[in-house]
Order: sequence, then C-alpha cells, then structure tokens
Amino acid sequence: MHIVCCQLDIAWEDKAANHAKVRALLERASIAKGSLVALPEMFSTGFSLNVAAIAEGAARETERFLARTAREFDVFMLGGVTTMGSDGRGRNEAVVFDPEGREVVRYCKMHPFTYGGESKHYASGDKPVVFACQEFTVAPFICYDLRFPEVFRSAARRGAQLFVVIANWPQPREHHWLTLLQARAIENQAYVVGVNRCGDDPKLCYSGRSLIVDPRGNILADAGEAEGCIQAELDLPALLAYRETFPALADIHPEYVRCE
Repeated sequence: MHIVCCQLDIAWEDKAANHAKVRALLERASIAKGSLVALPEMFSTGFSLNVAAIAEGAARETERFLARTAREFDVFMLGGVTTMGSDGRGRNEAVVFDPEGREVVRYCKMHPFTYGGESKHYASGDKPVVFACQEFTVAPFICYDLRFPEVFRSAARRGAQLFVVIANWPQPREHHWLTLLQARAIENQAYVVGVNRCGDDPKLCYSGRSLIVDPRGNILADAGEAEGCIQAELDLPALLAYRETFPALADIHPEYVRCE
C-alpha cells in the first residue's frame, strides 16, 4: 500500500485557505491512485479550543472537501475535523473517505490534552477503531493518544497493521514525538505514520517532523520542518513474515488489554 503524509503550516481558523493549501500540496506530490493520504489533526483550522467557531456545521465544509478530494485524486483521505457533541463540547475526530467519496470510519480522540485545556472543550472517545484500506488493517489515533500505549495495543489485538497518528505536536516536545512513534511501531510490530503540522499558531510553534516508520522502528521517510508531502510503499507480506519469525505479539496477556 502507498502512504502519503501531507505536512502543512495551518492557517489559523481559516478552512478555505487550508483546503486550498492541501489541494496544492497534493497536486505537486504526484500521488498514485489508491494511496492513503493523511492530513494533520484539525488540519483545516489549527488546534483551536474555540469549538463554536470551527466545528463542522450543517455545511460540513471540511468533510465535503475530504470527500471531494478523495474522488478527485482517487485516493483514501484521512484528516482531522471538529464536530459538536451531544454534551455541548466538541469532538476532535479523524475521519476517512474512500476513493468514491464515501465515509469509511470516524474516530474520536480518546485522550484530550488536559494539560492544554482540551478536555474542558472536547469530549473523549471511548474506543479505538480499525478500517480496511487496500490490504491493510489501519487504526487512526490523534496526537496526545500517542502517549498511551495501551490503546495502540488494543488496536493491534483488533488486527491493526498500520497506525496513523495525526497531530498538532509542538516543537518543545519534538523528541518525544519521534521516540514514541518509533516505540509504538517496535512494540506492536506495525507500521506507524505520524502526520504533524509545521509553522506557528497564536500560542505555539511546530517543527513538523512527520514520519513513516517500519515495524522494526526504522524511519522510512521524514518530512523535516517545511511544508510538503512524504511518501512510502508499505509491504504487508514483509510485515507478516516479520511477525511470524519473531512472534512477540503472541505473548500478549489478553486479560490486560481491552479488545471488544
């Protein structure tokens, strides 16, 4: 399967500008049909706590953009959106559309970033999800989820072979981002893709460093600090052979890992 990470400097709370920026980056990237294209957390607005201003309303601008772009480029599109929950708080979600523009799966961030005030404005999701993309089983996660290995293990028990972590991960903790992406790959014997933003928002700066990591923790592609797309071919037979020759996942204690 071909994977594409689209790293951008997000224009603050400006959906139209960010939609245009993503489309321009994809046009320059020469993307193969059927690829999985991943965009950062809240890619159309930046990491804003102003839920009322940025949430998808009846027009569903960002979701329509993702569906339309998936059809236009004949790819799977995974991107971060904000919706309004039933409790009046937002939902920080990752949503996937297939090449026909149909919604495939929707995941709500399980770990709002309490330290940054996110949990006051956004409700948490209650479980990991997986979906089929080409021959892979894929699990999406969002930013702060990366610090909680148990939810990745739970997704691995559901069959995940690829984790896609979309984020607005700030520069001061860049080392944690890089290390944890590799750790999640090594411990779950899975491909891990981390898609971060670059640039600045009103409070923080972001160094990008979107990565594609193989099941042994080797970095296949690194986006650096600038806008652009990185790409890689993911080899499922090689992943399955590695799991068979070194069957560490067979030694998981299921009583410690939720899997419903």
